[in-house]
Amino acid sequence: MSAADAPAVLAIYQQGLDTGMASFEVTAPTWEAFDAGRLPEHRFVAVVDGAVAGWVAVSRVSARAVYAGVVEHSVYVSPAARGRGVALGLMRALIDSTEQAGVWTIQSAVFPENTASLALHARVGFRVVGTRDRIARRDGEWRDVVLLERRSPKIV
Repeated sequence: MSAADAPAVLAIYQQGLDTGMASFEVTAPTWEAFDAGRLPEHRFVAVVDGAVAGWVAVSRVSARAVYAGVVEHSVYVSPAARGRGVALGLMRALIDSTEQAGVWTIQSAVFPENTASLALHARVGFRVVGTRDRIARRDGEWRDVVLLERRSPKIV
């Protein structure tokens, strides 16, 4: 992922946010904010038919040294590319990248209604850690999130 991908990445992000099932956020950030909040070595786009079809990126969960191997990720796919294996390919690229860098845990929080995302995560080795009940509001409504994590079997 590079700055040249910014318009497509942010458009796909906004499309996901507009579903109400992707995040508590309602508006995609500026590219500067997006770029500053995500680790550059673990950001990928998927290109289908010459256009960006999806993206995956991670953020640090903490600045504390003991959590250097723990990241939180997001993965988004354009509506036109859903169901074509784009998210699976992005997740596999992310897992390879993070494991090569010594990251031992990737975590995420997913709305329980987002069954496609939950199935994707299970397919690539994430486990459900638990549910955070009524953790925050989206559109004035309290929402739960399912906490997921993938502990790398390669980093012991």
